[in-house]
Amino acid sequence: MKISIITATYNSSLTVRDTLNSIQNQDYPDIEHIIVDGKSSDDTLQIVSEFKHVSKVLSEKDKGIYDAMNKGITAATGDVIGILNSDDVYNSPHIISTVAKTFSDSNIKTSYADLQYVQTNNLDKVVRTWKAGNFSKRNFYYGWMPPHPTFFVRREVYDEVGLFNISLRSASDYELMLRILIKHAIPTHYIPQVIVKMRAGGMSNASFKNRINANKEDRLAWKLNGLEPHFFTLYAKPIRKISQFLIR
Repeated sequence: MKISIITATYNSSLTVRDTLNSIQNQDYPDIEHIIVDGKSSDDTLQIVSEFKHVSKVLSEKDKGIYDAMNKGITAATGDVIGILNSDDVYNSPHIISTVAKTFSDSNIKTSYADLQYVQTNNLDKVVRTWKAGNFSKRNFYYGWMPPHPTFFVRREVYDEVGLFNISLRSASDYELMLRILIKHAIPTHYIPQVIVKMRAGGMSNASFKNRINANKEDRLAWKLNGLEPHFFTLYAKPIRKISQFLIR
């Protein structure tokens, strides 16, 4: 089974080496690592060129990170596709082997796991652990979602449901998972371990104002899929997410 991993980069020279090392050090033998770069002006591509495990490098102007991810998914040839951002790392050398073992069951179409937020300049300093827990459709209506960097998807799922909706600025990942897991009810599997370390921060959580705007897009994601969110999706979820921002 080939596992494709997509990494979107843009002026990522300060962090991308850690990302590349974490994939290069995986003990699984059949990994296709695709870099989709938005025409970086720093040393990102020079750093990428030092890593021989990288299968493909696409470097051209794009319409944002989700457009870059779509390009990577389109270029991928793996049976299963995952996305690792250029400031995230896998938690151990055995993560992709664990994912491959999970997908050896042909009934499993997607999977997700736990995630740790770590300090920007110290990957060993854990700020908070996101324990995703077992999937329940009901939980999605109460503000739950899988950590997207831990989300792996069979190629045929993308063929069936489509790619990221790039009209959404910060909720494209949420909308895609909502579309896959709720609208199309595609089966998923929870891997009960931390598989990704993410540097604290990010586009949707960079400020209080951004978190409010992201929540508006979360609600729009439901409407785009012809779904009616629960009361708690509209009100409890933003409170939960804002509180996460405040304690970070």
